[in-house]
Formats: sequence, C-alpha cells, structure tokens
Amino acid sequence: MRLETSRIILRPFEKKDLEDLDEYCSQDGVGEMAGWKQHCNLLTSKEVLDRNIQNENIFAIENKENKKVIGHIAVNNDSENGREDTKELGCALNRNYQNQGIMTEVIYQILDYLFSKDIKYVYACCFQSNKPSKGLIEKCGFTFEQEGLFYSKSLNKTFKSFEYVYSKNDWQSQKRH
Repeated sequence: MRLETSRIILRPFEKKDLEDLDEYCSQDGVGEMAGWKQHCNLLTSKEVLDRNIQNENIFAIENKENKKVIGHIAVNNDSENGREDTKELGCALNRNYQNQGIMTEVIYQILDYLFSKDIKYVYACCFQSNKPSKGLIEKCGFTFEQEGLFYSKSLNKTFKSFEYVYSKNDWQSQKRH
C-alpha cells in the first residue's frame, strides 16, 4: 500500500530507512509512550527495521519535503475479538515533527483508506498518562469506549489505557458535512 497527502507518503519500510527510524526510535519518550523501549543502538533499530519490512501492516511516514522517514503507523488486526471488519492503529512520530498536524493528516488518510474497504471499525488506544496521544485521538473524531489495561513486555509494566473507536458509519456521516 502507498498513500499520499499534501505533506507525507505512507509506504512500506525499506532498508534505506535505518538511520531515520533509529533517529525517532532513540528519542526519549517516543517508544515509552507507545509501549516499547527506546532504542539504545543501531543494531536494535536494524532488527526492528527488518521486522517492519516483513510486516505488511506497518507503514513508514515519509516527509515529502526532505524524503525523510519521520515515524510509522501500524494498522493491526483486531486483538480483542479477531473480527475481520476491525483494525487497530498504533503510531510513533519523530519529536521534531510533532504538533504540526502531520499525524492527524496520516490518521485521516488511513481512515479514509480503511473505510473504503470492508473495515467497519477502527480502534485507537493510548496510555492514560499520554496526554498528546489522547488529544490527537479525540481531535481525529474517535469516540471513547472504555478504560483498559495494556501490558508492555519490553517495559515490563502494565499501563492504564483509554480505548477509542471510529465506525465507518460515523466516518461517512462526517464526510458529508
């Protein structure tokens, strides 16, 4: 899959993305807010990049202006009930590109793509302590569904989370206005 907006390209990861991925994955707090350990060396980033290249559900976020990969978005299968019509989003963004509306643009593009297919529900979750992600999810129009718990194996910690959902019906009614 390859999707574009005015500022970004969503595409599969490639070998050439190693330094860009390492840059944002090694930034303090980026991974921890998403449930994974900050990268401490290039080898860790190379292992993650190799997995991302193999995973057709993770997309690099490339900045059109400088051709730099500035983050990623994962479109995962439903982890709760295994429903075919449901996806879950997860994302990370280089700190130098946060608070510029880029991730909002990315999420809208992904929602538009998914809801043009057979997907009826898209979930987005965040840790209760992650105020920026909570704000982003709510700004994008997701509806709060419930509180939950998330255990991060790499951080060996359980986090309280907020779980949000966006339905295809809501998306279609929003797009008409």
